[in-house]
Amino acid sequence: MIVYANKYFCNNNALGVPVEFKSRDELRPHPVEEMTGHGTYDMPPGTWSDDSSLTFCLADALTGGYDLKAIGKNFVKWYYHNYWTARGKVFDIGGTTRQAIERLARGEDPERSGSTDEGSNGNGSLMRISPLVFWLKDKEIDERYRITRQVSGITHGHIRSVIACFYYLEFLRKLLYINDREKIYKSLREEIPEFLQFIQLDPEEIRKFDRLLKVDISRLPEEEIRSDGYVVHTLEASIWSFMTTDNFKDAVLRAVNLGGDSDTTGAVTGGLAGLCYSYKNIPMKWIEVLARREDIEELAERLGQRA
Repeated sequence: MIVYANKYFCNNNALGVPVEFKSRDELRPHPVEEMTGHGTYDMPPGTWSDDSSLTFCLADALTGGYDLKAIGKNFVKWYYHNYWTARGKVFDIGGTTRQAIERLARGEDPERSGSTDEGSNGNGSLMRISPLVFWLKDKEIDERYRITRQVSGITHGHIRSVIACFYYLEFLRKLLYINDREKIYKSLREEIPEFLQFIQLDPEEIRKFDRLLKVDISRLPEEEIRSDGYVVHTLEASIWSFMTTDNFKDAVLRAVNLGGDSDTTGAVTGGLAGLCYSYKNIPMKWIEVLARREDIEELAERLGQRA
């Protein structure tokens, strides 16, 4: 599964790109059922956007070891020189991410480039954080948190974004070792608050995640799940989509058809579903149309060897 880890994110980001920003009501009569194209950005089928590009930039940097400056340089290369773009151009980028990368390009240290403003809690670091799980998997929890905070903070430094990334990576990490979603979800409801309280984070920030940490989110109806670009909503929608389905295809299609920031919800959900159900569970016809499929496979091989 490690070898193919990065495909999971590209796959589902590409599924959601054509319908990004469409509302749930717009999608309900004609839901996404297969890999399509054009739509929002008028791109061919299999085209992935910033979510996957920055995921690949992070994975690429990690193949050489953990170096925060190398990660930041890859982000700059993407934005200014189309590095790890699907079809040779950047066509989607969030405002907080753009501002952070512009600061990096001006020479800002990546430990200080990301905004720490409360209003900068979009899903831009959550959407690309997944490859980090392979670097963190054998480390102690305090080290996992420290590194997560650094990598999220390249673009999104507010503690809320950091907690979202930390929760997500902890879920992914457990999926590497056990294939029991319910057991993992239950254990995280105990372990995450305990650790966050131990390191004395603001209790108000921890409470922002109550629907994951104190409520069984899988029992909530769809109308109570929001799928906009706010990092907490993206994490909730992704966990909900994953926990309310039982296979890869249904999980990511449920996520994409929530509407709104569909490509990111699909990408984050796909990370969980990919590790849970494995590469073999991804429809081959989705994989066959992916832009730069061979490059992705080569990158995944390199990351797998490093992990």
